[in-house]
Amino acid sequence: MSTHAELVHVAAAAIIDGHGRVLLSLRPDHVHQGGLWEFPGGKVEAGEQVVEALKRELHEELGVEVEQARPLIRIRHRYPDREVLLDVWRVDRIRGSARGREGQVVEWVEPSQLQRRSMPAADVPIVNAVRLPSTYLITGDPVEPADAFLGRLERALQRGVRLVQLRAKALSRSRYEELARAAVALCHGHGAQVLLNNDADLVETTGADGVHLNGARLAALTDRPLPEHRYWVAASCHNLDEVRKAEQIGADFVVLAPVLPTLSHPDAVPLGWDGLRRITDQARLPVFALGGMTPAHLAQCYAAGAQGIAAIRALWGDET
Repeated sequence: MSTHAELVHVAAAAIIDGHGRVLLSLRPDHVHQGGLWEFPGGKVEAGEQVVEALKRELHEELGVEVEQARPLIRIRHRYPDREVLLDVWRVDRIRGSARGREGQVVEWVEPSQLQRRSMPAADVPIVNAVRLPSTYLITGDPVEPADAFLGRLERALQRGVRLVQLRAKALSRSRYEELARAAVALCHGHGAQVLLNNDADLVETTGADGVHLNGARLAALTDRPLPEHRYWVAASCHNLDEVRKAEQIGADFVVLAPVLPTLSHPDAVPLGWDGLRRITDQARLPVFALGGMTPAHLAQCYAAGAQGIAAIRALWGDET
């Protein structure tokens, strides 16, 4: 008898309505993972394209037609009795009113409430992908006065940035903490979240939303440094081994670099789009692409399995 678990390829949808809510359906008690909430979808048939399977399943299950969709995340997860490959698409526009055509309960849920639902283990990274935006701003080092730095940050927020990594390597801990308090207040006023590229113990004292681990901090950890569901934990990675370490400590997402050549690290060998895809195909959490990234690269990032882009210059700007 074979010891290999069955691999089930599933097309799933994170359907977002005009209010930003996400559609969940409740699995019947008698099926695998029964009684849990899930993102709707179903098995990809032999020879079927994923997007076609997605459209077919959503029509059969919910009675809707997909009008606008893009790749969100691919997650491979092993259960005791089978292995699933979840090919998840973000669906931003449907035609028709979603209803449980197979008798299943369906419900629109605020993204902030997704973590309160009991879901299959494979769906946990999808929840994070749904909650995360497609752009991640890494601030430039504050070589300018604090007021000018915060003014530049506010302009980025006005342009739509909603996730910020506060990077300020040259500042002392006390000056960093002071700047972080001001940045957090500013970002929260715009509905944005802030991760500190610093010690995790500063997160609670500044009111920040999480921590971003550099390579040294990631390598030194054996456990997640902040509580789950309350704070974000992100990490900088350059290869699959580092991504695996981030997964091991329970990180929520990673930034992978460099994807393309960069002015700041001209000697670094870029991963390229194929290298990015190879790692996202094996990662078990959302991946932002960093290195030469601009908003114009978003479609290529999605196609390569990435959450989106992380950037300094393209999102922070080179203002004088």
